[in-house]
Amino acid sequence: MPSGAEAVAQADELERELRRLGRPERAASERQYLKSDLEFIGVDAAGMRSVLRAYLQARDRLDHDALVELVGALWDRPIHERRALAVSLLERQRRLLGAEDLPLLERLLRDALTWAYVDALAVHVVGWLVERHPELSATLDRWAADPDFWIRRSALLALLPPLRRGTGDFERFARYADAMLEEREFFIRKAIGWVLREASKSQPELVYAWVAPRTHRTSGVTIREAVKYLPKAQRAALLAAYTEKRPTA
Repeated sequence: MPSGAEAVAQADELERELRRLGRPERAASERQYLKSDLEFIGVDAAGMRSVLRAYLQARDRLDHDALVELVGALWDRPIHERRALAVSLLERQRRLLGAEDLPLLERLLRDALTWAYVDALAVHVVGWLVERHPELSATLDRWAADPDFWIRRSALLALLPPLRRGTGDFERFARYADAMLEEREFFIRKAIGWVLREASKSQPELVYAWVAPRTHRTSGVTIREAVKYLPKAQRAALLAAYTEKRPTA
């Protein structure tokens, strides 16, 4: 297992590879798009994948502790591409993670302050862990009532993967969503709609039945996402009810 100093050295070497691919014009554009105070190097998604792929191919295998050390070293410098690489590394190596790693993921989520990291961590890493360790659902219950809206968003999105497949805990999602339905925060409204939209692909009747009595409480952002893949008649009925009850929302 590499020491903390070795992890820092590896993270710095990865940063040098990223800088070799960076473009100042892309850096400025991305920084403005994400409205972030971080430093941006300006590496596109293909470049990020190539750097990560080369790093992993040069090593026979990472173990759990090496993964955690490297993710921490990458994240600790306020550079977008380092943090994005840390998220991608967790996605690629998530099989090394266990239930005991949820506090680490919560720390990253609290520190992220942007959907660009939160969504991938919540859906592809936390969601994956919760499916394999159902006892972690108790942590999601706490997250769903957290003052930090990024943590509340993460609680919703962590339930997405199985719901997308037509399984999962819709009752838990519905409980979270019902409590957050009238929030004005865009990223909460969007997340509720996103999960409903994906669930509706395999369970349209369930989604329709949940949304129908709540159209008067549902934001336009949420309902437009939720109805996107519903059958035409259901979609029309929900939009009409929303328009009638919330004409200026």
